[in-house]
Amino acid sequence: MEVMTDKQFDKILKMVSMILDGCQDLEEAKAKVAELLEDSKKEKAE
Repeated sequence: MEVMTDKQFDKILKMVSMILDGCQDLEEAKAKVAELLEDSKKEKAE
């Protein structure tokens, strides 16, 4: 099991905040988060 550090947690919250600030509505924010998750899965697969 991987443990998340405070620094990693803060970075994730800042990323989420940036996504929310840059979106017009909830659906756009959801789409951007989904895109980031897909990118993450592709990187792990390589």
